[in-house]
Amino acid sequence: MRVVFAGTPEVALPSLDALLDSDHEVVAVITRPDARAGRGRRAATSPIRRRAEEVGLEVLAPGRPSDPEFQSRLAALSPDACPVVAYGALVPRSALDIPRLGWINLHFSLLPAWRGAAPVQHAVLAGDEVTGATTFILEEGMDTGPVLGTLTETIRRTDTSGDLLERLGKAGAGLLVASLDALADGSALPVPQPAEGVSLAPKITVEDAEIRWQQPAFAVDRRVRACTPEPGAWSTFRGERLKIQPVEPVADVAALPPGHLRVAKREVLVGTATTPVRLGLVQPAGKKPMAAADWARGVRAGDEEVLGA
Repeated sequence: MRVVFAGTPEVALPSLDALLDSDHEVVAVITRPDARAGRGRRAATSPIRRRAEEVGLEVLAPGRPSDPEFQSRLAALSPDACPVVAYGALVPRSALDIPRLGWINLHFSLLPAWRGAAPVQHAVLAGDEVTGATTFILEEGMDTGPVLGTLTETIRRTDTSGDLLERLGKAGAGLLVASLDALADGSALPVPQPAEGVSLAPKITVEDAEIRWQQPAFAVDRRVRACTPEPGAWSTFRGERLKIQPVEPVADVAALPPGHLRVAKREVLVGTATTPVRLGLVQPAGKKPMAAADWARGVRAGDEEVLGA
């Protein structure tokens, strides 16, 4: 089939590469326009655009998929299908109708669970033990279309959202190609999503990533892992923001009040509503990540001090 691939971040790369290696003909890619990023606010090119340019594919980067010029060019390419992985923009009906077989989305949850922009982060935050990926035919609703295929993936005890998304991106690439194969040979059987079991996964904001030390240790652990690497879990120390990478709940030490520090030569513990957690890497504002014990020694943190005060 002739396909136009839509995607933007790094997690979409395995799917684009798998399609390039498949029997399908990738004739162009659609991605988000270059965005300003970093401290210098320089224009950042998406990973999908960079890969497309490396292999000589035409790149379409509309401000909005509703742009008439974009839709005219997409129609001229005459795609049979538009596979989608983390494109990052809502596709209107006028664009959905252009490919003969529709837009085929790879979503990183077992739909109808975790519909929305951040399914992996929400699965980790909720403490799910199993998640997966789903291919479905895109509709105007939020991840509501009929399902073509699924795969499952165990969430490991120490998984961050970044770890889990990397595995799902690689495994999901094969699922996406298999779904397109089935559409091409007529064997695909789209199945409507059930009405039961729907949950929503809106974008995780920087405010959502603030650690609540008044919660139990398991909830603190989940929040930090869910927000790693993006947007980055954080708390405050002496009035300044401190980014915190994955922590380790510890059950064999004396309890501490929520947020209170216990500083030793080789470790830093923080109190929660239950047992303390051991800090791993932390990152003060404007500095690189460092071991918590090194940070505490450098700032001369004492046992009487509190995170998030």
